[in-house]
Amino acid sequence: MAAAARPAHQDVNVLRWLSAYTASVTGDVVYFLALSWAATRSGGPSQAGMVVAAGALPRAVLMLGGGVVADRFGPRRVAVVSDAVRCAVILAVAVAVMSASPGVWLLVAVALVFGVVDAVFMPAVGALPPRITSPEQLARVQGMRGLSIRLSNAVGPLLAGSVLAIGGAAGAFTAAGVLFAVSLVVLLTVRIATPSEVPRRTSAWRELGDGLSYVRRHRMLAPLVMVIGLSEMCFGGPVATGLVLLADERGWGASGMGWVASAFSVGGAATGLLLTVSPRIPRAGLVMSAALLATSVGAVALGRAPSLPVAVMFGALMGLTSGFTTVVTGALLQTETDPRYLGRVTSVTTLCTLGLAPALFPAVGVTVSLWGAGAFFAGCGAICLLAAALGLAVPALRRAELQPPGPAARSGQ
Repeated sequence: MAAAARPAHQDVNVLRWLSAYTASVTGDVVYFLALSWAATRSGGPSQAGMVVAAGALPRAVLMLGGGVVADRFGPRRVAVVSDAVRCAVILAVAVAVMSASPGVWLLVAVALVFGVVDAVFMPAVGALPPRITSPEQLARVQGMRGLSIRLSNAVGPLLAGSVLAIGGAAGAFTAAGVLFAVSLVVLLTVRIATPSEVPRRTSAWRELGDGLSYVRRHRMLAPLVMVIGLSEMCFGGPVATGLVLLADERGWGASGMGWVASAFSVGGAATGLLLTVSPRIPRAGLVMSAALLATSVGAVALGRAPSLPVAVMFGALMGLTSGFTTVVTGALLQTETDPRYLGRVTSVTTLCTLGLAPALFPAVGVTVSLWGAGAFFAGCGAICLLAAALGLAVPALRRAELQPPGPAARSGQ
């Protein structure tokens, strides 16, 4: 209990989990860039799109099933096994690429396997924080997680570019496999506060239905999942595409796009760092809705920015406010969810934030081609505004506080 009461950023067990998570996310970035590079060299840009889509499809389709697996067998066990499979698959691909030039169908097969394993790994690793720290530290853990993601997204492309230049696709796949191996080794040292679950005798379909029913009946989780889905809808990848098209439309070039994207990342990292050291977030639900309102304003203003410096300023604002929303919603979700359902609830939100993002990419191009980049960012602002309105309209969300829940809160009654 003394270790659990320690601030999360000073808890060695939490730092182990964070290190494993950071290595895993960085490995993901390197892997996806290596896969895209190898597919482009083998078959051109159209083939690269097919290969990436092949990985995204099973991840989206099987994500909810991955949550069932995490709850049935325990998130730590599932995360360790799936991390080991990812490591073995990617290192095997690296050996195959060293031996011969990879064909497109080999890369498609790798993407499919990786997507299936990712659908299991992501809900499991996301369900671990409530099992390694106390409820009042979850906001700090989510802040640390946000900081880790920003760091990985900054370091991953640099690492991938370096190893691709030196060792080609084989070197990049090897680097990704090594990062997954580091993640696995560190994850094995993470201690959890509850015993591992034993397999249940009910069917997987029944457990999936129970999990979805639990979310639907819960007075806070049902609207919270909707808020998470709306607030993250544009930020799981579509905004990055929108930034490219905005910079091209305004004549800012690749460097201008990079400045805005970097400002967004720096803003998100600043929020993660601030919330990591902050002892608590008072009136979390109300402040969450205020942050969504600010994100909405920032998105519309970014789409209408008259110059690059103004766009950079609003990009940083969006990074700050959207990062705050992500941390608070993640902490509220894990505080309110019964531990028996954490894997399934995490899989639902992960599906909303990452699994469905590829379906939105075509909409970005169509919107920009018909009405311009400003219309796309105005649409993002409208979606964030809808999420803020939902947060303010639901009393349970508006009055939400980040504190250890009692039995009634756990059950959603």
